[in-house]
Amino acid sequence: MNMSKIVREAANLLFPFILVFGFYIVLHGHLTPGGGFQGGAVIATGFVLLFVAYSYPQITERIGVGALHNTETLGLLLFIVTALIALGFGVTFFTNWMLDIGPILNNPVAFGPNPGDLNTAGVIPVMNIAVGIEVLGALSVIVLYMMSGTKETI
Repeated sequence: MNMSKIVREAANLLFPFILVFGFYIVLHGHLTPGGGFQGGAVIATGFVLLFVAYSYPQITERIGVGALHNTETLGLLLFIVTALIALGFGVTFFTNWMLDIGPILNNPVAFGPNPGDLNTAGVIPVMNIAVGIEVLGALSVIVLYMMSGTKETI
């Protein structure tokens, strides 16, 4: 069943802001409280808001379960591949190999108050992004499967 036009328009209006906030949490996870799981949960909340505002058939036309499964798989693959690349550099699995390969993501963190430099922490921001993508896909799939029971009652 569709919600009212006011609820749908409010969901459409809030969705981009929720996405931006969620991606902010993911990208700043190595500097502030938060990270991939928390940011992915916030982003998934934006999708859940759309799921609630629209009916199951309307949602599955735009966002299929397959696309969400692919999102979840992409996050898992990014996480594992990032960990496996360390083996190619001759170090152990999950080693922070980006700290040694050049100027990308290896600036030292300043002492004192955090200036918010995202170019720190090596592979940790990449792992946060991977976890955020995976959590987004997984939580959205769970909610979409829960919604699938409502399609028969409409």
